[in-house]
Order: sequence, then C-alpha cells, then structure tokens
Amino acid sequence: MDIDALRTFVAVAELGQFQAAADELGISQQAVSKRVAGLEKHLGVALLVRTSRGSRLSLDGQVLLSHAKKVLDAVEQAEQAVRPGARPLRVDVLNRRIAPAQAVYRFYSAHPGTPLDAVTLDIENAAQAAQAVLAGTIDASFRALPPGQVPAGIRAERLLDSPLELLVGPGHPLADEARVRPSDLAGHRIWIPGIRQGTEWAAFYQALSEDFGLSIDGLGPDFGDEVLLDALAGSGSLATLVGSGDRYLWPEAYGLRRIPLSGPTPLYPHVLLSRTGDSHPALAALREYLRTSLSRPDGKVWIPGWMNP
Repeated sequence: MDIDALRTFVAVAELGQFQAAADELGISQQAVSKRVAGLEKHLGVALLVRTSRGSRLSLDGQVLLSHAKKVLDAVEQAEQAVRPGARPLRVDVLNRRIAPAQAVYRFYSAHPGTPLDAVTLDIENAAQAAQAVLAGTIDASFRALPPGQVPAGIRAERLLDSPLELLVGPGHPLADEARVRPSDLAGHRIWIPGIRQGTEWAAFYQALSEDFGLSIDGLGPDFGDEVLLDALAGSGSLATLVGSGDRYLWPEAYGLRRIPLSGPTPLYPHVLLSRTGDSHPALAALREYLRTSLSRPDGKVWIPGWMNP
C-alpha cells in the first residue's frame, strides 16, 4: 500500500476538501485526486463520497481511517528511530578494561546524555571488525588495522595511542625503576596469557618481541585478570605489559608496580573504524573528542612497522 496515498486520504478525511488537503501536503489538487483514486482502486472500494460542499467518508472510508492513522503513526516512529542521533551510537571497544573503553567512558562523562552503546563483540581480528562496521552491526570499532588493509567504505583514523607500561610485583628486579627501556626487558619473562594467533594484538606483540629481543609468553589459558595479578604479586621474575590507559584493580597488599616504558615508548595504535559518510552526530562528537584529547609521549616512540602507511 502506498504510504503517500494513505497520508493523502487521511488529510482529505480530516480536512473535508481536496484543495485543503493539497495545500496541507504541498501538492496539487490533481495529485490528491490521483492518489485517492489509486488507493480506492487498490482496495476495490469507494473511500470518499463527493458532495457539493466537499467530501465525506464512506462507511469503508470510516473503517480505514483509524487503521490508516495507526499505520502513519508507526511509519513516523520508524523514521524517528533511524534519523541521525535518534538511536544510540553503537561502538565496539574490544575489551571493557582497556584504553578504548576508558576513552569512550570519558567521552560520555564529558557529554552526559549522549545516546551511546559500548559493546564488546566476539570478533577475532581487525579485518572482521571492519566488516561488522560495513554491515551495520556496529557504527564504529577500535582496532589496530594496517592502512593497507582498510576496506573500501571504511574511514580509519588513528585517534588513540596507548603507551605500554610494565606491570610487576614488588619482588621483581625492575620493581623500583622509575622508567624502563624496552630493551631492558630482554631476558625477563613477560607473560601475556590468551594471545590468539591471527589477531592484531598477536601481530603487535610479535613485532615488539622481534624489534627488542623480548621473550613474550602467551601460552596457557587466560583465567582472567585476578589470576594474572595474583601471579605477579607472588613472583620475583614474572612481568606483564599493560596499556597506560588500561584499568586494573588489585588489593593494596599486592604492591604491584606500573612502570612506564621509554627510550622508545611502545604505543599500541588504536584506530577508530567507521563507515564512510556516517552522519551520526554522536560519532562526530566522539571523533572530535578523541582528536582534541589525543596526546603522544615526549621523545621517541615505537609502533609496529606494519602500521606505517
């Protein structure tokens, strides 16, 4: 059924004249007559009775009117639901503990009331996340996607760099250092459980290991942050790497130390992926917030070679 014809029928029914309906809808009287006639032909009934004073509803027209109004109300609600800014911006933050989730939270705190859904999709790698953005499953995602792998239709912006820190227990040989160079970690056991091959973070740590001669152990199941933090607290040799913006909480008695890496500072480059031409106002606001708050550490930095254009 033609929605425009239905809208025209309701206008004539409520105003009682074809010309008045034409003025209301901003079309010609001829167009009004044509739409109503088409609707009557489609339904096989006469909806209006023409009189010298205008038009009045037939019995069939009276029955249709209430249903037509409900249909038009539903159409209006549907249109409102998908207009830019009407629905929440759906952003994949990868993991609620790490820097993207914290950045999106800070954005929301600075813009309270912004329609926003922060989600963590069960997606293996950056390429799959980009496809989810293209498919409309999500509006945006934070991923370390090499420039040469950005598919057509995706806007990729490096707006969030996360400097790495060393996380160790109080008994670790480097626990009292104010800063540590990546090369100083050679020979130390760095445990990052749960690294999955084929993911961008596996490629990141592989490049880090190769460039600085590190031994990063990704073996063993990932039993969660509590198990990792407990192991660090009780070990004099175990260490792990975390982003400076990652959120970890542990008992005070653990005495864990977060030590910045510098000379150079390794950066995990989170790229904001979104659909080209996406006009959601919350996405524009998030992009501007990240752009104005983006900061990189002083001195030399390191990112994987595959992230360079």
